[in-house]
Amino acid sequence: MRKIKGFTMIELLIVIAVLGILAIAVLAAINPIEQINRGKDTGSRSDAEQLIGAVDRFYTANGYYPWRIGATDTEANGSTPTGWIAVGNNWVDTAGASILDKLSAGGTAEIKASFVKRITDPAYNTLFVYNNGTQGDSTYVCFAPKSANFVTEAKTRCEGDLPEDFPSSACENNTDCGSGRNCICLP
Repeated sequence: MRKIKGFTMIELLIVIAVLGILAIAVLAAINPIEQINRGKDTGSRSDAEQLIGAVDRFYTANGYYPWRIGATDTEANGSTPTGWIAVGNNWVDTAGASILDKLSAGGTAEIKASFVKRITDPAYNTLFVYNNGTQGDSTYVCFAPKSANFVTEAKTRCEGDLPEDFPSSACENNTDCGSGRNCICLP
């Protein structure tokens, strides 16, 4: 009698089933969609920091914020980030000039044109600028978090002690920063 060595069909099916279960467990632990959203949120945070830095550098170099047309300009209109203003092509100074153009290569070159193109892309997670409008108040750049980790971070920050000039509506789960969730606001 000759014996054939090898696996039976049942043994192969059991091994395949076990490998399938392990693969599903690994995918559930990694959660690729959460990782993608976390990457997007990290990018939005980095872009918000760059925008704040550009505004601060503009102020340092010129003595006024880019939404003004000069150091003596005190006009407060819809262009001033008093309240929530979406960062985009409609974000203009008191004379109607694009603030992003003033900050990019067309103006003071505080930010690159490719950066402006990225943050104004319709598929990008919109950044919002907020300022109370009172002398000495901080300017915040905010965005709506997509990942569970950043949503938790925003909630935790909103439950803590906030600066007096922090946008309180960023913690009210409304749509001011885009999604009806607590916002991530920098600085």
